[in-house]
Amino acid sequence: MSVIIILIAISLLVASGFLIAFLWAMKSGQYEDEVTPSIRMLFENEGTTEKKIETTENQNKDLC
Repeated sequence: MSVIIILIAISLLVASGFLIAFLWAMKSGQYEDEVTPSIRMLFENEGTTEKKIETTENQNKDLC
């Protein structure tokens, strides 16, 4: 029976740790921008494809 009391105490300690971490994240502003992360993945490839095109053009110039 004493094991149950210890497990309840440990679970309350872990739960309070997660609650404190969540409140810290809310106060630091990590959940303020909800739109940009979902849009960022749509425009992420454009920058990398332009870089790839530039690097291939530079490689072609070096070969000529």
